[in-house]
Amino acid sequence: MNRQTAADEEKRARLAAALRENLKRRKAQARARRAEEAPAQDEAPRAQADSSRS
Repeated sequence: MNRQTAADEEKRARLAAALRENLKRRKAQARARRAEEAPAQDEAPRAQADSSRS
């Protein structure tokens, strides 16, 4: 019984580490997506301003 408990604890520790790494990766991906969207949003007002001048 003690041996299975130790194995369970190791499995939980591996899962917890994997979940932390996954969360870090997902947060980094979300930050990258926001960074890509920010320049596109900045360009839209300029395009509208240019079209109003014509």
